[in-house]
Amino acid sequence: MDWSELRKAVEEVELVDAHAHNLVALDSNFPFIHAFSEAQGDALASSQHSLSFKRSLRDLAELYGCDSSLQCVEEYRGVSGLELACSTCFKAARISAILIDDGLELDKKHDIEWHKGFTTLVGRILRIEKVAEKILDEDLPDGFSWTLDSFTKAFVSKLESVASEIYGLKSIAAYRSGLEINTNVTKIEAEEGLTQVLLAAKPIRIENKNLIDYIFLQSLEVAQSYDLPMQIHTGFGDQDLDMRLSNPLHLRSIFEDKRYSKSRIVLLHASYPFSKEASYLASVYPQVYLDFGLAIPKLSVHGMISSLKELLELAPINKVMFSTDGYAFPETFYLGAKKSREVIFSVLRDSCIDGDLSIPEAVEAAKDILARNAIHFYKINFANSVVSSHNSLPLTVIDDLESDVSFVRIIWVDNSGQHRCRAVPRKRFNNAVTKNGVGLAFAVMGMTSFLDGPAADCGLGAVGETRLTPDISTRKTIPWSKQDEMVLGDMNAKPGQAWEYCPREALRRASKILKDEFDLVMNAGFENEFFLLKSITREGKEEWIPFDSSPYCSSSAFDAASPILREVASALHSMGIPVEQVHAEAGKGQFELVLGHTICTKAADNLVYTRETVRSIARKHGLLATFIPKYALDDLGSGSHVHLSLWQNGKNVFMASDGSSTYGISTLGKEFMAGVLYNLPSILPFVAPLPISYDRLQPNTWSGAYLFWGNENKEAPLRAASPPGIPGGLVSNFEVKSFDGSANPYLGLAAIIAAGIDGLRRHLSLPKPVDKDPNPENLQRLPKSLSESLEALHKADFLEEFFSDKLLTAIKAIRKAEIDHYLGNKDAYKQLIHRY
Repeated sequence: MDWSELRKAVEEVELVDAHAHNLVALDSNFPFIHAFSEAQGDALASSQHSLSFKRSLRDLAELYGCDSSLQCVEEYRGVSGLELACSTCFKAARISAILIDDGLELDKKHDIEWHKGFTTLVGRILRIEKVAEKILDEDLPDGFSWTLDSFTKAFVSKLESVASEIYGLKSIAAYRSGLEINTNVTKIEAEEGLTQVLLAAKPIRIENKNLIDYIFLQSLEVAQSYDLPMQIHTGFGDQDLDMRLSNPLHLRSIFEDKRYSKSRIVLLHASYPFSKEASYLASVYPQVYLDFGLAIPKLSVHGMISSLKELLELAPINKVMFSTDGYAFPETFYLGAKKSREVIFSVLRDSCIDGDLSIPEAVEAAKDILARNAIHFYKINFANSVVSSHNSLPLTVIDDLESDVSFVRIIWVDNSGQHRCRAVPRKRFNNAVTKNGVGLAFAVMGMTSFLDGPAADCGLGAVGETRLTPDISTRKTIPWSKQDEMVLGDMNAKPGQAWEYCPREALRRASKILKDEFDLVMNAGFENEFFLLKSITREGKEEWIPFDSSPYCSSSAFDAASPILREVASALHSMGIPVEQVHAEAGKGQFELVLGHTICTKAADNLVYTRETVRSIARKHGLLATFIPKYALDDLGSGSHVHLSLWQNGKNVFMASDGSSTYGISTLGKEFMAGVLYNLPSILPFVAPLPISYDRLQPNTWSGAYLFWGNENKEAPLRAASPPGIPGGLVSNFEVKSFDGSANPYLGLAAIIAAGIDGLRRHLSLPKPVDKDPNPENLQRLPKSLSESLEALHKADFLEEFFSDKLLTAIKAIRKAEIDHYLGNKDAYKQLIHRY
């Protein structure tokens, strides 16, 4: 049999995760090992020897590109940050909707709203026991005590008040008193149970069976009247659970009570190890549905497959639903999604082999189980959701929601630092381009800032074509054009083989050398300066002038631009790009937007998306945003200052471990920084690539004109930084001020890493800092022009290991063309506001 159609359906459908929990902050005290096991306390140590742990750890190591050990995965998470981990996991999982039970108490958990940055739709499932406990934790006014009537009124009122805002209710009765619910519990029994609960210390924890049963029945009535489903924990869980009481057969009294015949009940976790029992219940009771989250991926492969097969032995396919039961860590969502796809393919394939299903029927079953059943059951309406930055809608509903063609923009940054893109209809992107990419003429990587044609002697021309292949992990919905998406592209000579001119590959190669040789990872965070310009007509000609003339850090400038800045910050947040600060800069109409630091490859991606966001949202508001290093010769320039630090095993090792180290910088940090300082003239063509860049690098402009470093010295091209929160006398990072907005961030960071590695290899010494205004008589001037820096580049040989000969040849030829063009066209730089 040909399984390609079934495999495609299983792999491409966007998942609907119908049962999950909140994620926690990176510094939560909830141990990461809980991502792999329901064990508690001392039993956790042995969990690392389980089959599911070993398999899941390998899956995560493969996803993150690190060694397969718990320590390495945790180190990657620590260095990358939560946003990158979430972006990576949710993109790989391809989950379009998540329904969150936020009643699970976890240290430093994020609220439901926070999760909306990572998927199309996030909804709430309300845990009824948690609602009851919060009500009872509150004191009644005037010293009154809770009675069953007052509690019931408050409880039912609370459920009814949020009924229109939630997707369902959930009970954890299995964890408290078991699933043998007494459908005839009396008010007297419930009142006695309430009294017993209130005698205990706060915070309240309801464990009395009569009160639990009463709360369950009251909730089921509300759920039924508002047509809300009720999720019920069944089967296995952590050690608080009495497995004997979690068998779903105990619920038959509920299913057979005519009062609840119109209810809709979901048995969670495949009811494992009672999967056959759950399957039977779903087959004979119309109100019973099944969910297999937690069983996948917490069991062995055999266990997952057998459990799902047991569910399908009797249960109708339209009653079986996927979920991850993901919680605390984004990795749990990825593992649940990955293994669910694999297990569903295996089970449905076997069903075809056995003759239970035809291949077309199996294809439909896969779409039902992974998405459509939950969409219909929970009444999920994607049309009314705020589309996130990370996922497109499920394949099952795209056609219904989109009357217009939607595009995916594949973005690359060329060797002159310009952003370019190819737009592909989403359907073709999903069907073909994700695998094969699109063709791109070699010439695009030889283009200059003044002409869309290759520079002379760059080695790139009309002959030859590279493959622009989308990096799916960077796929994002465009916040200002929500029907479309964008993704960053890699350049490949052939599938799986990087093209030697690919800038993203250059940065990956440099990062790999740093990691392999010194076990170091470089983090980066960019400060983006840009001008906001408005168009006027003067003497019949269009001119672009600053939209505002307010001074540095003025509130009036911020007020004037706040609609744009607020929309930019919101858009970046939706894409998982952290914004740390925004303020008006010293130039007229100039602003600075500071991004959080992360692993340098991700930081470069974030910078590209930030530039795209600022320019596009400014244009939407009728303005032009430009990152050009010098908008006007009589005004200040714009930089793209980058802050750099070195990390090892999740720890910042650029910073000294204590105050005894010279300058508060570790030996590794000093040697790396010395390499960047020593080689700065020769790497300027990578970080300051235009002739106009050198009009910015002038004395007394806080841009760094002389070759030195200093502690918090704004005139230093390399500034040691000790931001708030860093212990006194220690330095957490250093800033390279020469970097500007016309630089290709991948090439610029790769060149910096190469220079730093040169310092590490040669154990270069960091000279004494200059902690006062620089004296030109005592200091070497940095290159005053692109010509001078290009001459320094020609003399440098340490870069050859990091950049191919062909790529270096192309970069040098493009820079030479820039020099020649602008030397003969003095005002040509004015047109660059439209390119950068």
